[in-house]
Amino acid sequence: MTTQMPATSFTDPAPARRLERAATALTAHGFTVEILDDVAVARTRVEDLIPEGARVFTGASETLRRSGIDEDINAGDRYEAIRPRVLAMDRATEADDIRRLIASPDVIVGSVAAVTETGSLVIASGSGTQLPGYAGGAARAIWIVGAQKVVPDLDTALRRVEDHCLPLESARTKEAYGWPSAVNRLLVLNAEHQPGRGTVLLLREAIGF
Repeated sequence: MTTQMPATSFTDPAPARRLERAATALTAHGFTVEILDDVAVARTRVEDLIPEGARVFTGASETLRRSGIDEDINAGDRYEAIRPRVLAMDRATEADDIRRLIASPDVIVGSVAAVTETGSLVIASGSGTQLPGYAGGAARAIWIVGAQKVVPDLDTALRRVEDHCLPLESARTKEAYGWPSAVNRLLVLNAEHQPGRGTVLLLREAIGF
């Protein structure tokens, strides 16, 4: 059964009781969850969670870009940042090396399209680049999630992807690259079986799509 939820509410931060409900369900499913006040706290917390010198890949994410976390990881010298490395590689002659680097970093950092109050994470992608690391290829995964991404259930999460995230991402890709985005790949994480592998930093404020 689909929970009715107007599309406009996809931009509104979920209240505390819904954040706590999602956090409880995620924790019961094996994820490590922290509810944080804002992006500034999350930015500091990410630095605490990632060991210096780790090989870190950042998934494409407006949340990471707007928070400054993307720049912290990819423009600094604290980590072995994978994204700038692969961008400098030749995609024709080094495709296999690029694929291996992206698929199995020490840590992958990103966000999600939705998190459900029943304890699932939903990630949509056009290229699928970040999905192997999220699904299990990375030794550790960290997701920073704005409060507006909390939805009641999986049906509503999928509606959020199509009705809210896709139009915004298409507008961004048209401006940046000249073509629209698409939901070509969809990953649903219902549980994490390795203790401590998956960390969700759930914010009380809205950020990202």
